[in-house]
Amino acid sequence: MSKNNMVCDLETGVCGEVGEDAIETINLNQPQKKITLYYVTDPICSHCWALEPVLRRFEKQYGQYIKFQTVMGGLLPNWDGFADRANGIGSPADVAGHWREVGEHTRMPIDGTLWLDNPIQSSFPPSRVFKVIQQQSEELANTYLRRAREAVFAFNKNIADDQVLIDLVNQMGLDGESIVKEAALESSQQLLEQDFALAGSLGVRGFPTVIMVNEENKGVKIVGQRSLEFYAQGLQQVLETAEPLQPQPLPTLKSLLEKEELLFSREIEDMYDIKQSEVSSYLQEQLSSDEYQLSEILGEVYIEKR
Repeated sequence: MSKNNMVCDLETGVCGEVGEDAIETINLNQPQKKITLYYVTDPICSHCWALEPVLRRFEKQYGQYIKFQTVMGGLLPNWDGFADRANGIGSPADVAGHWREVGEHTRMPIDGTLWLDNPIQSSFPPSRVFKVIQQQSEELANTYLRRAREAVFAFNKNIADDQVLIDLVNQMGLDGESIVKEAALESSQQLLEQDFALAGSLGVRGFPTVIMVNEENKGVKIVGQRSLEFYAQGLQQVLETAEPLQPQPLPTLKSLLEKEELLFSREIEDMYDIKQSEVSSYLQEQLSSDEYQLSEILGEVYIEKR
């Protein structure tokens, strides 16, 4: 310590070195780079559905670092000439077995029998509805996307059907009929084409793809369904800092259910690091019986907000 630090100035009232100004503006916050996360997906992408538990937790814990942007990828324009040879898919009936396999492996419930008796002809109609709602609110659009996925994967509804889409949007408190009508316009298809162009410029060829980019346009691309640690490591790399990430506290199950309205067992397990066998007791600890309804579908437990 300098001996001058022991000198107290009677005029300024300071012991030690006197600054030039009596009031000085300081900023103790470390400058934080802005990270854009592009999530390129499709309403009928089964591995995107399976990724939901991990991606939700990643967003809850590390969302303070990131601006999320969901991008539609256009998985199924139509069945005219469509073929996914890598997965042995050349017709709607081929999708059913693939979906069941993904559901059984990941434990995010997937029925898939609609591909046999009421096949989806294109993923563009639900994607255009997403784009219309996204013009109002990114958050509302992502809520719609979640509801559409619940409908098609777990509850076996054809989300390319106008009436199914109208009902889904109505249940969100929006005007389903007008939104679905707007989604049929050429202007909505143009919005969708803009997403396709963005996905192409990002080098996306499959779904899900997560791309994190910093202000210097440096980033990482993570393809496929990955673990939470995978996305956290990617974020650390894009931030270009040796400082460890500071995860936010997890939301309570009560607040999470309030927002999401429906949660499957796998989602609760992944969010709170509990085993499947512990879910029942965890629900009883965290929620009162009048706050949720417990149901089962395709061998998996799920809860709904009462």
